[in-house]
Amino acid sequence: MSADVGTDRGFSVVICVYTEDRWEDILAAVGSVRDQSRPAREILLVVDHNERLRARLTARFTDGADRTEEVRVLANAGPRGLSSGRNTGIAAARGEFVAFLDDDAVAERDWLRYFAEAYDDPRVMAVGGRTVPAWASGRRPDWFPEEFDWVVGCTYRGLPPGRARVRNVLGGNASFRRTAFDAAGGFATGIGRDGDRRPLGCEETELCIRLSQALPDAVLLIDDRSVIHHKVPSARERFGYFRTRTYAEGLSKALVSRSVGASAGLEAERRYTTRVLPAGVVRGLRDALLGRPGGAGRAGAIVTGVTTAAVGYVRGALRARGGGATFSSGPIPDRRDAPEVAA
Repeated sequence: MSADVGTDRGFSVVICVYTEDRWEDILAAVGSVRDQSRPAREILLVVDHNERLRARLTARFTDGADRTEEVRVLANAGPRGLSSGRNTGIAAARGEFVAFLDDDAVAERDWLRYFAEAYDDPRVMAVGGRTVPAWASGRRPDWFPEEFDWVVGCTYRGLPPGRARVRNVLGGNASFRRTAFDAAGGFATGIGRDGDRRPLGCEETELCIRLSQALPDAVLLIDDRSVIHHKVPSARERFGYFRTRTYAEGLSKALVSRSVGASAGLEAERRYTTRVLPAGVVRGLRDALLGRPGGAGRAGAIVTGVTTAAVGYVRGALRARGGGATFSSGPIPDRRDAPEVAA
């Protein structure tokens, strides 16, 4: 597929949505993109098999008071799930760059501007940003370690500061050259969230590793100036969700390792588990000795998180080996053949 068919130097921002319960959040996310200092080329709202929500968004942005050519409403053209929704957005994107924003997050005004600066280097194929948790309770739970902020979809302690090269970006706050998908294909279905109650993930990790394998000279960056604020509902501030999510991460990592190999799939995790997490345990125990709130809880949460993720990984590897878990990562359809399912 030609890299320049129907594209320009702008950003297509994809926001995948699935429930009317997040209506106000969706409007806030769209508003934050429309208010960027570097305007987006377009905003693609991809609705995951929810006709009522699709119709409501269409009425709002196609027929209603917020009518604008800047926003297009699309139906997920693939099976239920975040990966298929993102792939639908990629296929319809008209910009040279495709950025992803979670439907319960808002981007700071210079979010796209800092992404764009990084792409002045033609080797750069992906740029991610910093995701800050917006806790429903107004503050971080005392027991919740910053090393595990990925549990709630946010930037965690252990990632490098500033603009730095990384193995993978975090999917809820990320951008790619459109040609990256031509080289590596799209997001794998069967790894990330698909409407199941279990909070799986890692689809962006698998894609980024696959991208680096397809294009060995590719540069993937994070720039912590590209900031979004991600809502953390009260249900995700609970220890029960923490255990469930870390277990699901282990299951997902097993699928990633099956796709790209254990060496590539767990390369970053080795440093994280041997350096970052032990330092977090020590810090928590020190805080406990000094009488600071939550120190012992944070140390215990780190140990629990590692243990449940490890159990999930082992079970996921056994399931994958026995053929009980499947996924696919095919090419993105040609934009000239992509269905236009707005309105």
